[in-house]
Amino acid sequence: MKISSKLIAGLAIFVGVNTFAQQKTEKFEKLEIDMFPKAKDGYRQVYIQLPVEKNEDNLKVEFFVGMEKMLDCNKYSLSGTMKQQDLQGWGYTYYEVESNGQTPGTMMGCGNQKPTKKFVSILPEIVRYNSKLPLVFYIPKDTEVRYRILRADNGMKKAVQK
Repeated sequence: MKISSKLIAGLAIFVGVNTFAQQKTEKFEKLEIDMFPKAKDGYRQVYIQLPVEKNEDNLKVEFFVGMEKMLDCNKYSLSGTMKQQDLQGWGYTYYEVESNGQTPGTMMGCGNQKPTKKFVSILPEIVRYNSKLPLVFYIPKDTEVRYRILRADNGMKKAVQK
């Protein structure tokens, strides 16, 4: 049985590409965050691992720490603070969130409207996009972190003068 050199070369390339893809996937999945402190009682550690993007300088990340609650038609926010902390000796940052779970809101009349489930958050923050470092948070157990990626448009626009 003759096996052509082209078939062998093709198989070698396929195996090499497949191995590279597996290593790349495994590297992404095995995020190293052991250097960050453990979460204290009543809190949990969560993180955002951003995918590698072209032109990351044109991107920002907006993140929200909050919870879902049954609320009426008023506008609500979650009471609390978010403090950026330095991971000493590493040059990394992480965020510590404190919240008592209270949700102050406007006081509009809602009539007979029934409460609906809404996500309410502490004032969101916007940070630069960096796929090389995770965004690490320490949040109360009853809260969660949500985020969105903000993309720049084609260029700056000039403000209109009156």
